[in-house]
Amino acid sequence: MPPSADRLIDRLAEGRALRIWQRAADAAATADLASLRTLRSRARRTQRELDRLLATAESRLALPHVGSNAMHRPLGADWLWRPEPWRLQVSPRGQAGLDRRIEFAPGVALFHDCPLQEIALRQERNSRAGDLAPFGLVLEVLGFEGSFLSLALDLPPGASDGLQRRHVLGAEIEIEAERPLPIFARLNVKNGPNTEQIPAGVALGKGAVVEFDLAYSKVNEKRVEKIWLDLIFEKPAQNAIRLRDLTMSRRPRAEV
Repeated sequence: MPPSADRLIDRLAEGRALRIWQRAADAAATADLASLRTLRSRARRTQRELDRLLATAESRLALPHVGSNAMHRPLGADWLWRPEPWRLQVSPRGQAGLDRRIEFAPGVALFHDCPLQEIALRQERNSRAGDLAPFGLVLEVLGFEGSFLSLALDLPPGASDGLQRRHVLGAEIEIEAERPLPIFARLNVKNGPNTEQIPAGVALGKGAVVEFDLAYSKVNEKRVEKIWLDLIFEKPAQNAIRLRDLTMSRRPRAEV
């Protein structure tokens, strides 16, 4: 049977069911009590399934749309970007017992030097009111005897195209943790044989903004080859860290 015929049958069945319940509702005022009890029982069974359908539909439709690029745009920004794990579903969704370097998604890698390997990284669906990113990342750490744990994000070519020292690169990061811990962001700009590194602290909470002003760097504008961001987690043992959203932007520095 062609799909169009299936859809026609579905619409006819839906219309017939609706007319049945409309007639039942009209007859409820004059029906005898035995018939009314039967109608009520049938209506309640139907209502339970309708309520279940509506609850699921409302929950799913309220989620940020997969692939959404809805972001806060800083004033004057000429470039915006949200990394893939916060926009699209990745496969596999999670990895545990991680080696010292694991590529979680294209351009997104986790690095550490802990011999215990009691580390897990997974993607989860964002579902709270106000969430803009469809997905978030959860980093879970049990025992940790290493000296560093970092998440590295390669920025796409758009970040470096036309980059000048008058630019400010910003990261808006929403991070939660079971226990407070020091978190740092470090912007790395490879220009020729040198790599300029600009560190900054990251606050826990919603919409923490970190800015990297290239005016205070020694970046050679004509030789920029690659830019990446490191998120560095200090003393991460026995903790679960949720990165609900991460976006990057670029804007020209205000002239004084």
